[in-house]
Amino acid sequence: MLQHKKLIIFDMDGTLIDSIGIWNDIDCDLLKQLSGRDHDPVLVQKQRDETLRQYRQDPDPYLRYSEFLAETHQLKESGEEIVKLRYEIAANYLRTKIDYKAGVPEFLKELKARGYDMVIASITKKKNMTVYRTENVNLISKAPIDEYFKKFYTQEDVKETKPNPEIYLKVLSDFNMNPEDCFIFEDSLVGVEAANAAGIEVAAMYDKYSDRDRAKINLLSKYQFHDFFEVLKAIEN
Repeated sequence: MLQHKKLIIFDMDGTLIDSIGIWNDIDCDLLKQLSGRDHDPVLVQKQRDETLRQYRQDPDPYLRYSEFLAETHQLKESGEEIVKLRYEIAANYLRTKIDYKAGVPEFLKELKARGYDMVIASITKKKNMTVYRTENVNLISKAPIDEYFKKFYTQEDVKETKPNPEIYLKVLSDFNMNPEDCFIFEDSLVGVEAANAAGIEVAAMYDKYSDRDRAKINLLSKYQFHDFFEVLKAIEN
């Protein structure tokens, strides 16, 4: 599967780290504080995904998402105020609750031992990535990001987010690689679509929060894995 590949590219949220559900919890906490009402996390995720997809070309999709929340839930706070509160709520989650998904530390160590170069290409914000790299106790203790990845790309590094392939095309350009030299691990439909648009082979990692798109994800990805322990077995055979 990884034979003749030179650069392995990973998405972050939902692929390397178990974070999608936590962002649902964060947004439910946010809306509870602002509206005084409980909210369905499944609906919250659906609305967030759709809004971020709609505004993927915007300089700040998460500000647009916060403005969407203000309008949809008739909140008195501005988009800027909601963004600020959202990341205040998120701070503790990002430092202490988010962890690697099953088999990730072991897989990263194996790839490093085999001499593969690795990068992260994610639509997460740079300040979140900084927390993951420098403050998250789980990630640092198991496989510090800076020790395994040559570079990490975030939302601020591109004008358009996935499913636009810009972030992957930037990786190819920066590392002077051809698509056939690289391999991508993704969890979401937009991520798999972006990989395909860039012409790079992609494996879909299971995340329950992408189940509604499972049929399309499986159709567009050459490989599908439940976790990275399965990937380890696949590359050992």
